[in-house]
Amino acid sequence: MPPAPQPPGEFQQLVLLCVLRIVQGGGDAYGVTVHEELRARTGRRVARGAVYMTLDRLEKKGLLESHLTEPTPERGGRAKRCYMVTGPARAALRASRRALVSLWEGLELAE
Repeated sequence: MPPAPQPPGEFQQLVLLCVLRIVQGGGDAYGVTVHEELRARTGRRVARGAVYMTLDRLEKKGLLESHLTEPTPERGGRAKRCYMVTGPARAALRASRRALVSLWEGLELAE
């Protein structure tokens, strides 16, 4: 039996959640839209290159699938690589959420 895949790290989870949110909202999840969603939702200043590198790594891990769109005139005839979250990614996100909720249960942080 192969070893269980390593769960995604925090930044990878954020990227997966952004892809999921964009796609569920009816949009195309590609580098620019994922970067914008990440900045809008987290308030983090993130290098666009870090997003592209993470998208590539997540696809290699089998947590994302991608396809190229038809070239569009507004991009100078260039296609976009759009991403979708895979079943294993959804399972990993659910497991991570359960673990975090369990760890937070009963804790209070002093202000």
